[in-house]
Amino acid sequence: MRPTYAVTELLGDGIGAELSRSVHTLADALPVRLDFTPVDLTLANRRARGKAVYDEAVEAVTTTKVALKYPTVTAEESPNQVLRRRLDLSVIHRPVYTIPGVPTNFTRNLDVDIVRIATGGTYDDPGRAIGDDAAVSLRIVERRPVREAARYAFGLARKVGKRVTTASKYTIQKATDGLFESVAGEVARQYPEVTHNVELFDALLGKLIMAPEKFEIVLVLNEYGDFLSDMACGLAGSLGIGASANLAFDASSVVRVALYDAAHGTAPDIQGKNLANPTAIFLALSMLLTQLGEVALGQSLKAATLDLLRQGVRTRDLGGSESTDSFTAAVAAEVGRRTA
Repeated sequence: MRPTYAVTELLGDGIGAELSRSVHTLADALPVRLDFTPVDLTLANRRARGKAVYDEAVEAVTTTKVALKYPTVTAEESPNQVLRRRLDLSVIHRPVYTIPGVPTNFTRNLDVDIVRIATGGTYDDPGRAIGDDAAVSLRIVERRPVREAARYAFGLARKVGKRVTTASKYTIQKATDGLFESVAGEVARQYPEVTHNVELFDALLGKLIMAPEKFEIVLVLNEYGDFLSDMACGLAGSLGIGASANLAFDASSVVRVALYDAAHGTAPDIQGKNLANPTAIFLALSMLLTQLGEVALGQSLKAATLDLLRQGVRTRDLGGSESTDSFTAAVAAEVGRRTA
């Protein structure tokens, strides 16, 4: 009997249906069984059912504890923002690495996990004007989300054998960034086997370009994570080919729910044409498997996907000749071979 895991599947718009079909084809080839609970988050269903759709999604994700989400249209509201707020998704994990077939101006190999505190900073305060010539916003750093993100980052480092770098402007922002580094340091001492380095954030940006191999897991505050993620994706050649995890934690800083998604959009121009590239959703699924404790299987799925791309087995957007279905079949066959 294959191990069975319950997974919420948040259905989306555009190419979402094709990506879902690819995921189910791939899941059938895995040595585990994924028992999907679908929730329809398409724009039509959101408009028809309103708040009840999100109630259903929150209940399902809270029950299964892990979810895979397909791209959704942002119209009256952003489903991503609603789910982050309703599920208290306070940390974002974004792996960024060189993906074969994606054109890039950056010639070095990139492989970095960015762990971003998704609350606080100045993003939680829109600010206010002071007369006609000045404005101010309040910057907030709280111990709890920093501790949650740090425990996740160091736990990930222990699990996959990587080192952690924390980066901030603690020499200038001594209260806020100082608290961040203090809490991260406390957590680091609980993981003595994990190497921990501290960098000033502006220096980190330059060093990541000059020597990317020195950085494996980078833990940062909200704004810094936003800036760093976009810069790293730019180096890799695409803002939309990767995947990310959105995480919520219990009172002990253990992951309570985890929502995985592809960074790209709904691509309505190729909807229904069997042209969608499922790479990003496969990488999201590999992260989900790792969270379930199937670390070797998650790594095998990621490696199989990237190795096929490296061999030239690619969809048309990456210069290949594969359709959505044929690329999916190739990845499923390769994963099946590797895990037989």
